[in-house]
Amino acid sequence: MFCFFIPQIELSELGSYSLLASTIVWDGHLSYTFGKALQSLELYLNQVIHEILPFSKHSDSWFNQVLGWSSHAKDIKDGQLVSLTAESLAQSIACGSCFEQEDFSNYYHSLRLSETLSISNRAFTGYLGTNCSIMTCANINFVWASLIVEECVRLGLTYFCIAPGSRSSPLAVSACRHPQTTCISCFDERSLSYHAVGYARGSGTPAVVVTSSGTAVSNLLPAVVEASHSFVPLVLLTADRPPELLDVGANQAIDQINHFGKFVRFFFSLPPPNEEVPARMVLTTMDSAVYHATQTPYGPVHVNCHFREPLDDKPRAWSSDYLRGLNCWMSNSEAFTKYIKMRPTCGCYGHGQIAEVLQAIQSAKNGILLYGDIQTEDDIWASLLLAKHLAWPVVTDILSGLRLRRQVSSFPGIEDCFLFIDHLDHTLLSDIVKRLVKPDVVIQIGSRITSKRIGKMLESCSLHTYVLVDKHPNRSDPSHIVTHRIQSGIPEFVDVLTRINFSRKNRKWGVLLKELDMMVSNEISLQISSECSLTEPYVAHVITKYLQDDDDALFIGNSMAIRDVDMYGNGQGKSYCSDVQLISNLELLVHFIQVTGNRGASGIDGLLSTAVGFAVGSNKKVLCMVGDVSFLHDTNGLNILNQCKKRKPMTILVINNHGGAIFSLLPIATTTEPSVLDRYFYTSHDILIGQLCAAHGVKHLRARTKVELQHALQSSRKEQRDCLIEVESCIEDNANYHSVMRASVSEAVDQACHVLSKFVTFDHINDRPSICKITKMEYSVYRIKLCAPPTSSLVNDSGSSFNREGLILSLELDDGSLGFGEVAPLEIHQEDMEDVEEQVRFLLNIIKGVEISCLFSLLKGSISCWIWRCLGVQPSSIFPSVRCGLEMAILNALAARCGCSLSDVLSGYKSASLGSLKSVRSELIDDVIVKKSARVHISALVDCKGTPKNVAHVVSQLVEEGFTTIKLKVARRESPIEDAIVIQEIREVVGYQIHIRVDANQMWTYKEALQFASLVKDFDLAYIEEPVCLESDIIKFCEETGIPVALDETVDNIRGDIFKQLEKFVHSGVVALVIKPSAVGGFENAAMIARWAQLHDKMAVISSAFESGLSLSAYIQFAYYLEQQNAAICSMRNKKCQSTISHGLGTYRWLKQDISNKPLIICAHPDGDTIEAAVEDAQFYLQNFQINHKVIQRAYLAEQVRSYHLDVNTEEFSYSTKFQEVGLATNNKAVIFLHGFLGTSEDWIPVMRPLSATTRCISIDLPGHGESNLQSKQGFMISLDLVTEILHKLICDVTTGGVVLVGYSMGARIALHMALKYKEKIHGAVIISGSPGLRDEAARRVRAAQDDARARNLLAFGLQRFLETWYSGKLWTSLRSHPHFQQILSSRVRHDDIQTLAKSLRGLSIGRQRSLWEDLKDSSKPLLLIVGETDTKFREISECMLNEINNSRDVHQVGDDEPLCDMLIVPNSGHAVHLENPLPVINAIRKFITRLS
Repeated sequence: MFCFFIPQIELSELGSYSLLASTIVWDGHLSYTFGKALQSLELYLNQVIHEILPFSKHSDSWFNQVLGWSSHAKDIKDGQLVSLTAESLAQSIACGSCFEQEDFSNYYHSLRLSETLSISNRAFTGYLGTNCSIMTCANINFVWASLIVEECVRLGLTYFCIAPGSRSSPLAVSACRHPQTTCISCFDERSLSYHAVGYARGSGTPAVVVTSSGTAVSNLLPAVVEASHSFVPLVLLTADRPPELLDVGANQAIDQINHFGKFVRFFFSLPPPNEEVPARMVLTTMDSAVYHATQTPYGPVHVNCHFREPLDDKPRAWSSDYLRGLNCWMSNSEAFTKYIKMRPTCGCYGHGQIAEVLQAIQSAKNGILLYGDIQTEDDIWASLLLAKHLAWPVVTDILSGLRLRRQVSSFPGIEDCFLFIDHLDHTLLSDIVKRLVKPDVVIQIGSRITSKRIGKMLESCSLHTYVLVDKHPNRSDPSHIVTHRIQSGIPEFVDVLTRINFSRKNRKWGVLLKELDMMVSNEISLQISSECSLTEPYVAHVITKYLQDDDDALFIGNSMAIRDVDMYGNGQGKSYCSDVQLISNLELLVHFIQVTGNRGASGIDGLLSTAVGFAVGSNKKVLCMVGDVSFLHDTNGLNILNQCKKRKPMTILVINNHGGAIFSLLPIATTTEPSVLDRYFYTSHDILIGQLCAAHGVKHLRARTKVELQHALQSSRKEQRDCLIEVESCIEDNANYHSVMRASVSEAVDQACHVLSKFVTFDHINDRPSICKITKMEYSVYRIKLCAPPTSSLVNDSGSSFNREGLILSLELDDGSLGFGEVAPLEIHQEDMEDVEEQVRFLLNIIKGVEISCLFSLLKGSISCWIWRCLGVQPSSIFPSVRCGLEMAILNALAARCGCSLSDVLSGYKSASLGSLKSVRSELIDDVIVKKSARVHISALVDCKGTPKNVAHVVSQLVEEGFTTIKLKVARRESPIEDAIVIQEIREVVGYQIHIRVDANQMWTYKEALQFASLVKDFDLAYIEEPVCLESDIIKFCEETGIPVALDETVDNIRGDIFKQLEKFVHSGVVALVIKPSAVGGFENAAMIARWAQLHDKMAVISSAFESGLSLSAYIQFAYYLEQQNAAICSMRNKKCQSTISHGLGTYRWLKQDISNKPLIICAHPDGDTIEAAVEDAQFYLQNFQINHKVIQRAYLAEQVRSYHLDVNTEEFSYSTKFQEVGLATNNKAVIFLHGFLGTSEDWIPVMRPLSATTRCISIDLPGHGESNLQSKQGFMISLDLVTEILHKLICDVTTGGVVLVGYSMGARIALHMALKYKEKIHGAVIISGSPGLRDEAARRVRAAQDDARARNLLAFGLQRFLETWYSGKLWTSLRSHPHFQQILSSRVRHDDIQTLAKSLRGLSIGRQRSLWEDLKDSSKPLLLIVGETDTKFREISECMLNEINNSRDVHQVGDDEPLCDMLIVPNSGHAVHLENPLPVINAIRKFITRLS
């Protein structure tokens, strides 16, 4: 532990600039060097600023009474455990604020920063030393009782749980009168003793339980058993009758000697108080008892106290000489007997059996770390350090504290640093995994594993070594497989192992398990999210979201509660607490959530009381999750809840399924009649929990839906009061849902295993298993002719020629396999050709060399993960049609690589091994089995123009061709009545043998839709797509009309959480979802939407958007895959499959040309009479795809970046810098890109390439950066004016025309300065995360001083250390979470001239820049301000700039309706917006340039 003590704050001459002096203490015994201690202090000091609570500089008594400080420390005045920055100190002085006086009685605060650094403070005020009231005790009974209580207090036991009773009066009164005790009472000794167990769990310090004699003592037994088996320290003081009243029939007199048998660690029966027995005996007895309770193995101790009457405090003479010999004890505040345990030296670990363990770890091929019940912070941090050191997969039990961990939001790759395996229990549902997972060495840290499946797996393995590490010596080996039992503290054991460098032989083993675990995690999330009803697994899954603060903790009940959280808890949340402040190998980058429960005896009694005690002892905000039977078993805990006011508010979550749901999941449920189950196992009840809460004055909330649960949890966190949330559930529904969950997860794991086994061998698994690399991607622009305008077109169709434009992507893998994709934007989807081509150009310049994960094709988050992790692009920023085309190209390339169909790739290659039969199905026709190729039914599309008879004639022709489903466009005529007449005419012509769908495209008002519905209600419509213009009216339309509805545009517009947005459409009246992959963002999003539809018994209809045969072929394969998926879902749920679905791919009839030389065949096949698309034909089209060059307008040829140097020479200096240029060199107009501090011209190349098709783009290395070089005279200073002058001269040399400047951060300030200064040359500027400067002179002086100090540090400690400090700040929080952050960081060391870099930091400091705020009012050039959504500081600055410019008196306009200054807030990004989310930035820059031209 490091203690920071700051006796004073020295102020520099600037007045608001402070230097802090700190003292470091380190433990060399733990191999922690001074250098590491110093580095650790430097790295984490900033976090102290945000975490440590400041306390009053006026509290002089704090230092006089703090324990453990040397005597000279008492003389120090105004001491503070506080750390301030210059800014915070200046702000406090400016506001006239000071630290407020606080009450420090029993004040405690601690903070763990890393595995090596923690900070804590503990303050004591008030009573110290012997209670003088002992001398004035009324009688000998009270003397003994006071001695017992006083010694407990001196031993640190200040929490007394007192049960009412007469015989225990001396103990109860003495405890209550002591000034340093906290006392609580309850009429139920069982609840009270469990409460004491909870307190000890939370605080690590025993609580003292005081009871009367008789059965009051017996009521403690369940809690004693729990404490004994859980190794929880507990002190029991039981009052007893004197010996002469035992076994003679006296009231409340039972044999209390060794009453708890082997369940206590120590028992002593004190004689009745008398002056013949030395007072020292009382003290030493208590010392011995507490020692046994708090030494390994921890547990309860029992001191039986005989008392004769009088039991009250009536005076009865006793001699003060009785206390003779206690003078020393009474003159200090220490316990009478000090127990000293010698600490073993580390050298003893190098010999004997521990050497066997070390050798086993060294030789392990498939090692596993299994983390069980781990409660203390030290143990959890040591466990993390061990996981990082060994790099083994870590299986986390729910009680480990790491199962519900939270990733620090500002750091990437935490799941790569640690191979956390959270869902091994459900992964083992797969028989394939059971055969695969065969560890040879297991190290279990902490006892008790919740999962029975994991236990059985370990039993079945031929383990070479099984090491169990725990403090206590007891057995914890129910499977009898432990080969080495190490009794040791976890930090001590880890310290030994971290001294040894173990070879990392088989990381592939852990990576494989991690890939499977991610698949299970995704499947669990998908299943839980897609289920609209409130389920018990959902509760277990989402509670982590509401445990975000450092002082949050979870107490879990037994039975189903702990099993559900262990199976379905979400342990990959983001942490929203203060950021860990530096990037360092010392960091473990994980915040854990303390989780505990009564798992010693695993009973369901006393859980609520224990949880309340845990809340008091831990001083945390506790969420207690229990089942209804467990809650009812301990309703007296509500009485204790109301008494314990000195704690943080609790939330009690009761899962009320009206009985014991766990029995429904056990084998007994399948073999026993329901009446017996209901009465003797489920113990069904109808008890009103809300009324129980009302009786105890506890707030009660009921949750029947997901939304109600979310609101209840949010409400409970906001209010500073206890709250009980009752979650309604049903035993039968819960059992069925668990069954579906297990089946779905098992299927998903089998599919993942099949993929892994096809592509990955154990000899070739890397850190992330991959199939191949992308060697290149190209694109061509096509234009094909259509027979008619698309039905979505708003263009007048009177012309004779109609075209469809798009891009063909060609993607090549490292084995030469080619895959083609199509990007075909529609303007109604808010995309155009310029938009998509810009994004494609960006992607093809960053995609070369990127690996493709072998799980890419599973469509359960794998593609989104790949886009983010491998490309560094936020998936939501890619236009839907672009992502669709990219996915199509990659999936087709994978199919080509494996020689199979796209549907085989999507299904996990399960049918690829069937060879030529993979696209063949068997059907029973006239009692004969006929082999038919697999086919997809197609729905025809009719634009519905012309008279009703004309439309009916067109439909009749389609029916004759073989179409059985027709979709008609409606809402295009004058009134709904005319559309209804068309439907009537069609039914009269073709009858009711075909399915009719109609599509209103959200063009009717609710009133018009009702009118149409009333007219067609008897015409048997399959469904109507988007009948109303308002999404909120859809369900109302279903309920009022009874006509089935399908969603189309509503699906297209889904962004973000797909399942959450679809929840509102679970209504049975919504029968279908029409899914256009190019509109929803590709196959993965389409598959997730389809999965939701199928899980809710709705049709998933795949539809095209007038794409070419390339997309149609891919959609046919995709539709076939979805039908297979639907069959599997129906089988798992024991439901009948839906009838054949006709997919909306009839747009092929619009194609007059195709982009392939050989067209796709869709027709009525010889062995059928309906229009179908054969999966085999679609596969043939894709496998033999050749571009029809007649339709190609142009092909993209990647441009080379041109690099060159230019010089500027003057008498004062000589300056040379690097230019990077791309685009047409002949273009007289150029866009100049200026990087930020520590950047280079290279930063802009990914941004410049997409813009270079129409723009000349140039980036420059600024002074001190990159390959720039500045030679100057002694004392030469860089300034903003100088740099702008140099840049202006260089720009004039490069181009004679006007330029647009694009600047980021420091470069943005330079760009803004130049735009205001060189108005003729600069035609406009894009300001990214920029500022006009500081208005306040004092603030400028402070900032200048800060930057001077930073510059000195840069020169003194080097660039690498400077980078660590620079990028540790809050400004870079979101950048640090970028998956390519380490690459970005690496690029920041590429500076040739560090001296000039330091000069730039000083000279270009915003503290030395003249404020440009007033100049903005006179700005005449267009400006675009771009800022990140999470960059709060610069958002405010940009908004002020926008208002300053646009609200000035002389408002300049670029166009009639366009303001001079515009602003873009880029979502999901911070300060480095162009790196974090580049696509919106590129798009905005292009449109700004277009606007200027």
